[in-house]
Amino acid sequence: MSGGSTGERPFSDIITRWLFVSTGLAYDVFGTPRPNEYFTQDRQQVPLVNDRFSAKQELEDLTKGGITAMQFIQR
Repeated sequence: MSGGSTGERPFSDIITRWLFVSTGLAYDVFGTPRPNEYFTQDRQQVPLVNDRFSAKQELEDLTKGGITAMQFIQR
């Protein structure tokens, strides 16, 4: 810290982080589904992959009626 600094986070840093999350850019950068993509009208269970050897098929089953498995993987 430089002399005279209170150690508080700069206001510009707070605004930048807030914009990063509120605009959805954080979801795109980290590849996570947005909150409205976890559940669809047809599927209300938590979209978990249970078996790594059949993960592709599980993703396809989970995303029927929603986003495709490739879209889910690419996000």
